[in-house]
Amino acid sequence: MRRRPFDLRRPARRRWSSKGWAWMVVAGLGVLLFLIVLSREKQPRSVPSILQKSYRSSLTEGLNITDEMLSAHSFTRQLVDQISLAKAFVVISKECNNLQFAAELSAQIRLSQVLLSRAATRGALLTAEEVEIAIHDMALLLYQAQQFHYDSATMIMKMKGQIQALEERMKSETEKSTKYGQIAAEELPKSLYCLGVSLTMEWFENSNLHRKLSEGKHTLEKLRDNSLYHYCIFSDNILAASVVVNSTAMNSRHPDQIVFHLVTDEVNYTPMKAWFSMSSFRGATVEVQKFEDFSWLNASYVPVLKQLQDSDTQNFYFSGGGDGKTPIKFRNPKYLSMLNHLRFYIPEVFPALQKVVFLDDDVVVQKDLTDLFTINLNGNVMGAVETCMETFHRFHKYLNYSHPLIRAHFDPDACGWAFGMNVIDLREWRKKNVTGIYHYWQERNADHTLWKLGSLPPGLLAFYGLIETLDPKWHVLGLGYTSVDPSAIKNGAVLHYNGNMKPWLKIGMEKYKGLWDKYVDYSHPLLHRCFMH
Repeated sequence: MRRRPFDLRRPARRRWSSKGWAWMVVAGLGVLLFLIVLSREKQPRSVPSILQKSYRSSLTEGLNITDEMLSAHSFTRQLVDQISLAKAFVVISKECNNLQFAAELSAQIRLSQVLLSRAATRGALLTAEEVEIAIHDMALLLYQAQQFHYDSATMIMKMKGQIQALEERMKSETEKSTKYGQIAAEELPKSLYCLGVSLTMEWFENSNLHRKLSEGKHTLEKLRDNSLYHYCIFSDNILAASVVVNSTAMNSRHPDQIVFHLVTDEVNYTPMKAWFSMSSFRGATVEVQKFEDFSWLNASYVPVLKQLQDSDTQNFYFSGGGDGKTPIKFRNPKYLSMLNHLRFYIPEVFPALQKVVFLDDDVVVQKDLTDLFTINLNGNVMGAVETCMETFHRFHKYLNYSHPLIRAHFDPDACGWAFGMNVIDLREWRKKNVTGIYHYWQERNADHTLWKLGSLPPGLLAFYGLIETLDPKWHVLGLGYTSVDPSAIKNGAVLHYNGNMKPWLKIGMEKYKGLWDKYVDYSHPLLHRCFMH
């Protein structure tokens, strides 16, 4: 009967040996605290060892609490470290039913927290006189905790539990941040709403705009002239589309030879027509269409439209259904917008064209793009900048390789590439039936098992083996979610604000907004009315 306690202790010793590092941490803390206490006993209370004159003399008036926390000799940092260790001992002492000691630790923790709070409130550093007693008393309690010889395995497990709890909390906060960021990115700013309404009123009140549009019908031949430089944009954002057109024209050597084909939706069709009839854009030709006028765009031909009629699809994307594991950014209904999927129907949208440059509406053009039209695509359909500098931009990060169809047809380490600035040979597109390939994969993903959502995954499949790699300077990404190498921005032809932090939103990255704002004429009466008031 007396061997049972011995047997019960054996697993604890095995856990200790598997976590030797934790023993070392605990032992090290104990030795450190022991040395601190011993050193204090040998010195007068008025001159504690923790107070380093060299450190005090180096303090300046401009040093703030954050700077102090980064210092290895900071009083604030000593208090915070003591509090963290004391909290762990509070939990352990309660588990060991040592409630009196837990109460003493908790009281000392509150006292130290009050000192930190006062320092933060007044915006000044903690002084030696303030912290001397608090640090000394806490050190004694921590040393006393060491003398209780709490079971180290229990302490390790408790600390591990605290770490896991913090990780879960961090995960939850990150998810909330992503959710709120997504909401902010989807919200239409009042200024853009104002602009749309103002332009619609202008269109119906100003007959000159109708006359300009009718006079522009003589440019019909330009819309089909393959000797000119054709660009296409699919957008419901008037100001963003305007920046793309304006920046391209301003940086072009031959703006009068540029033709923009802009496709929008029914809601934005009238204000788009009004806006592009009011400006010349250095002689560039701008055509505005709405996708509702495309007779071929129907559920019998377009799988995405067919899937939208399915109740399970609507529940998955619009009601938060599904497996609950899909990241919120992929559950954004914007990915099901036809303006997002029109990029797979460019030959149908522009049947007379042979080559176009596709531009997203969240880009800024800062170099002449004429040379893109003379790049040899070597029989491929599309020219694009690869994004496989990091492993998370390879195929296996976008596609479900547990599915046999994906595993059998695609290299998981194949490089991803970017939509947003692409030169497209429409003759090769039609010859290789890329739209048909896109339909094939969309139909097989009706149950969302090949990929979750977005236009890039089906693009990777549809254009697999048909991409010509472009020089990275043609397309610089990341201005809407990360910091970008300044030299890449300086040399880049097209800057892409991919990510949630678009330059027209309040959450946009301030250091990159100026690159976009320079192509917006805020002195224009309508813009001034909507954006400056």
